[in-house]
Amino acid sequence: MIANDTKNSGIDLRSILLLATLDTKGEEAHYILSCLRHSNLSVTVMDGGIMGIPPFEADISRFEVAAAGGMSLKDVQNIGHEGRALEVMKKGAEKLAVTLFEQGKIGGVISLGGSMGTTLGTSVMRRFPIGFPKVMISTMASRDTHAFVGTRDILMLHSVCDLAGLNRITKKVLRNGAMAMAGMLNPNKVAISAGRPLVLISTLGTTEFCAQEIRRHLEKSGKETVVFHTVGSGGKAMEEMMREEKVAWVIDLSLHEIMDHHFGGDYDAGPNRGSIAIKEKIPCIMAPGNTDFLVTGTMEKAVHMFPKRPLHAHNTAITLVRASPEEMGEAGRIVAELCNGAAGPCEILVPEKGFSAFDREDSPLFNEKGRRQFIDMLEKYLMKKSRLTLLSCHINDPEFYKAVLARMESAL
Repeated sequence: MIANDTKNSGIDLRSILLLATLDTKGEEAHYILSCLRHSNLSVTVMDGGIMGIPPFEADISRFEVAAAGGMSLKDVQNIGHEGRALEVMKKGAEKLAVTLFEQGKIGGVISLGGSMGTTLGTSVMRRFPIGFPKVMISTMASRDTHAFVGTRDILMLHSVCDLAGLNRITKKVLRNGAMAMAGMLNPNKVAISAGRPLVLISTLGTTEFCAQEIRRHLEKSGKETVVFHTVGSGGKAMEEMMREEKVAWVIDLSLHEIMDHHFGGDYDAGPNRGSIAIKEKIPCIMAPGNTDFLVTGTMEKAVHMFPKRPLHAHNTAITLVRASPEEMGEAGRIVAELCNGAAGPCEILVPEKGFSAFDREDSPLFNEKGRRQFIDMLEKYLMKKSRLTLLSCHINDPEFYKAVLARMESAL
């Protein structure tokens, strides 16, 4: 993935990479090409097709894409498995597209396709930074697009009907996709200032009061804040941004994704959640927000996965499951070991009277025993006790957000 930096300021912002499998989507790709050129954009066409004959010649041929992926096109054609063949073409397309970007030759990327073309196009798009224009016209855009979008700002445009020739529907959709790309490259677009210190904040709705108060006070004092919803992709995106932008502080209020990764919840951000701020030596405040529950899908799924656990139906698609004391204790150990690895400033603030909006006495998810186990294991495994502060309040009480802000202020 390419980071945002100033060395790419010489990019040709009026030049587009059009990526398509020309053997199956050549007619449609040519229509997009004509729309882009009509908007006075220059276009580099890359062909990621494998088997058929393209109706027009690409600027970057399928032979070059396959070679960049480490095989000849003939060898790719002889693989005999479309998924493995696609992996070679993805690798080659990504490599060539990144080279074009680094050479300043493209200012955006547009692609079209069904499941295979969408996989190819979005794999390339995910290599580019947030803010770099990306448009994917796809038959898959009305489904769950997480596998395609990941943590990037990809504009997914549903093609409505199959991309099988030009007709009154596909022409409208393809033209709109091309015009969306042209609009993103408008030289008169609003400039975005990046001069203020950047603070990243994690939250879920159950710690929203705390997060919003912190955000309000930080922005009032001249900071720029970006808030991430810790639903799996949110935590991943936050930690990618730590590598791509100059981050002044991380306020990790919601460590919930650690729970779901280790104990079978749906909001899983992977095994490295919480480690990037530590590795990058970014000043960090951690809080165990939302570690008192796991998130699953429907109530039926939750009952099947976690029988005899207290449950709360957030809505018809999302059910919260009270975490066990043992699970929360393990989370305390994990957070302690994360903090032990910090070479830079890192503190853990723990609200002893509740970790989320549902962790109250009148809630079915009230988790006093779990909280105690979390704290006990945290104190047992944390090497530098000075990094830990216990606060006699709930995470959504004013005392807690004020303590977070006070820690930041004292470190400046």
